[in-house]
Amino acid sequence: MENKSKRVLAQVPATKTPISVLLIYPFFKLKHDRSIFRFPPLGVAYIASALKAAGYRADILDCTFLTRKEALERARSAGADIIGIYSMITMFGDSLELARELKGYTGLLAAGGPLPTTDPGLFLKEFDVVVCGEGESTMVALARAFEKNISLITVPGVAMPGGPDKEARFSGKREPEQNLDALAFPARELLPNADYMVFGKKKYGYSITSLMSMRGCPFECDFCSSAVFGRSYRERSPKNVVDEVEQALAIGYEHIHFGDDVFTMKKSRLLAVCSEITRRGLKFSWECLGRVDSLDPEMALAMKAAGCEKMYFGIESGSGAVLKLMNKKISTQKAREAVEAAKAAGIRTGAFFILFYPGETDATVLETIRYALSLPLDYLAFSVPYPIPGTGLYERLKSRQIGQWKQTDGSVFGHKLTYKSEFSGFKMKFGILKGSASFMLKKIPGIFGKAALKLFEWPTDAALKLMK
Repeated sequence: MENKSKRVLAQVPATKTPISVLLIYPFFKLKHDRSIFRFPPLGVAYIASALKAAGYRADILDCTFLTRKEALERARSAGADIIGIYSMITMFGDSLELARELKGYTGLLAAGGPLPTTDPGLFLKEFDVVVCGEGESTMVALARAFEKNISLITVPGVAMPGGPDKEARFSGKREPEQNLDALAFPARELLPNADYMVFGKKKYGYSITSLMSMRGCPFECDFCSSAVFGRSYRERSPKNVVDEVEQALAIGYEHIHFGDDVFTMKKSRLLAVCSEITRRGLKFSWECLGRVDSLDPEMALAMKAAGCEKMYFGIESGSGAVLKLMNKKISTQKAREAVEAAKAAGIRTGAFFILFYPGETDATVLETIRYALSLPLDYLAFSVPYPIPGTGLYERLKSRQIGQWKQTDGSVFGHKLTYKSEFSGFKMKFGILKGSASFMLKKIPGIFGKAALKLFEWPTDAALKLMK
């Protein structure tokens, strides 16, 4: 089919019915994917709600349970006037591939999400426009400009192709929404809820969906990207949050994952959310992410009473020196106290650690593994550094970049390394497998488990030190 996207851009849609927007979430599950997290894409669902509230037709194509062929067929047959494709570093290749295949099937191709926000130039060869930052208001404004044949560069919050040098032209910053209670709830009715429920019950034993109760994170961890929500901290009122909980429960979900960067950020608000859940008599289980320096025993007990079953902490290292490199601004002692407080309250605990961080040594890697094993954790995940564009880590490793992110099936990492590390890929894989195997041995009850772990640790410690 002829590529008509550039020509259609200059035309007002002939139909008098509201223009239609298709929002695509291009996640395609790998055959050997081992992630325990699989949640509906709330970002595109929020944008869909905003478009519908403005009078436009909106639909979501969530590719999580589709093959690439199925997703492409559905996108082409949708007949959407505008197609918006979400992207982050792990979806970079898939988002570009979809854009190439969909040219000529829509009037306007828009990219949005963390990676397009950080580096619009990566997308402007295949897309007509990039939405930078939070997308609700910007996508509504783009739809309005497209409908009225107004230049898109007049819409704040977008980037478009520039001159012959291909550099991006920015329309100007759009300030993020401050009153989050004013946002319509995400359009969950447009998501494949039945598929997520089946997946959840099979994977966890209950149906699960996610919910965002705040936006932004004021901390500046070296490896963490805050491209879309920024470093601000904006919260929804407890009533507004629990109203959405009830909406999700009404659909049929049994468990809520609060996907906030720091759900425990503000003690008074957390206690108020827990109190609101209890006041309404809601019976559901939930989990959240928490920062170790923002949890105390009183909070943990209140969370448990309100139905919290699991809590995950991004501790990242067991070495004080490496925590400083990461700019985590926490201590291993504080991390231990937080995990123990959650555990004492009856909440299952999980933690994430990064091994082989730039600047680490064999000694600090082994220190982190030993520290992680010393905590009362029910779930433990080790990973390697991800230098995401827009982060301090990425800037430090810029001169050592060796390519774009690429997923690989069956790998310990699930992706290829994108930078030259002082540690070999084989050594990194060995370290992750060593840590994971040690955690499994630790779970074996009684003297046999302790003996097996001790016998395993000495030779594997020595092997790791010998590797390059």
